[in-house]
Amino acid sequence: MKPLIPYSLLIAGLAALVGGLAFVSMVVGPATAGTFELFSMMTHGEADTAWMIMREVRLPRTALAMLVGMSLGVAGAALQGLLRNPLADPGVVGVSPAASLGAVLALYTGVSVQMPLALPLMGIAGALLCALLLHGLARRGGVLTLVLAGVAVSSLCAALMSLALNLSPNPYAAAEIMFWLMGSVTDRSMDHVLLAGPLILLGWAILGASARSLDALSLGEEAAASLGVDLGRTRTLVVAGTAICVGAGAAVTGGIGFIGLVVPHLLRPLVGHTPSRLLLASALGGGALLLAADILVRLLMFGPELKLGVLTALVGAPFFLWLIFRARTELES
Repeated sequence: MKPLIPYSLLIAGLAALVGGLAFVSMVVGPATAGTFELFSMMTHGEADTAWMIMREVRLPRTALAMLVGMSLGVAGAALQGLLRNPLADPGVVGVSPAASLGAVLALYTGVSVQMPLALPLMGIAGALLCALLLHGLARRGGVLTLVLAGVAVSSLCAALMSLALNLSPNPYAAAEIMFWLMGSVTDRSMDHVLLAGPLILLGWAILGASARSLDALSLGEEAAASLGVDLGRTRTLVVAGTAICVGAGAAVTGGIGFIGLVVPHLLRPLVGHTPSRLLLASALGGGALLLAADILVRLLMFGPELKLGVLTALVGAPFFLWLIFRARTELES
């Protein structure tokens, strides 16, 4: 199918959008340090304070929103290509819940109080353990086995997180767990970026290696096998890449959903339904969408700052229901 606009123009436009939103994210904030306040500091001899706010507060937040959004977008596109289902997203393989469980255990046991980086480290460990489990299943089983395993892992992790909340030693720990599970890039430092960044980049590289195989797989498993595509290797690449980049992101930001579902679906008609082209487009689109959402939660001035995961769920859940309704209508017609 012919794309609606030239691919190079689409990528250039999305890249420019990400760059523009990243700039806005660096200068927009609460009234105590908003755009005008920052420029006022710079023009009234307080440039050091302004740069410190941008470097220590805004830069980690912007970088994580961009990296995590891009990971969710590219992973969603890869999984939809692998499963040949536009309703698939990174949550289908259970990686995000596994990373969240690791972080919740760090909060529940109090390890994160003695060592702040224990929270993302345990989250990454949970994601990698899930990746090892799914790696074995993806290599020996089929797509159905992979999906069922992802559902089982997600359910088990959700149950264990509920158990941790139920048995929480004090209300403060329970509140901290709940706030973290809502998903946010607030109060993160460059340590979090440097911890998750290399793993996120590794996950992207692995997903990129599956691009051509996903193109062949769009013709069907039998056709792809006849073209020499190793289906087991392709499943392994997609699952491992998703687990590493999405798990690393979830380990430092908490649960942020629906980006991996919404973005590939919106961009697929613009790339001519070609999976390999959709990967890069979805990565840029995911980064742009999460940056825009994070800017929005800073500008909404009613009470405490809205958590990023809550906002994406409020927008993504109705969109997901609309997708299901449209798919059902197409089947009936």
